Amino acid sequence: MTSKSAKSMTPEQAAGLLQRVRLELARCHEFPEGSHDHGYDFIVPLDADGHIDLEAWKLLRARCRVRRFWAGEPDQVGHVVHKRGGAWAFHYDIHGDASHDDAGHHFETHKLSPGEYVSIKEQDGVLRTFRVMRVGEL
Repeated sequence: MTSKSAKSMTPEQAAGLLQRVRLELARCHEFPEGSHDHGYDFIVPLDADGHIDLEAWKLLRARCRVRRFWAGEPDQVGHVVHKRGGAWAFHYDIHGDASHDDAGHHFETHKLSPGEYVSIKEQDGVLRTFRVMRVGEL
């Protein structure tokens, strides 16, 4: 299924593509079994192939929210943003500048479906791998 252009897609059609995605930290040196207590919950429009639909996002950007949860730290809440060059990132409202964004590594090409792995370059500069645990309609 190919995305409709933003000009021909209605906000109602775009809203029908919204999905809630949960990422959890994958196995790593610090967490050999991964961690259910470290990750991201976010809302984005996904096409039939599990990719973020840019045209639908343009119509719904205010609804494309993210919550970063990290054990021992307060949750961070913000928006899913599209950057120059096609990259996707999580921009946290409290900071107000792009230097605090968590950047999805190749989110523009990675499939967001359960069992898949994605990487995020976090605010501390470390590229961490996360597993897609759930994808579901709102």
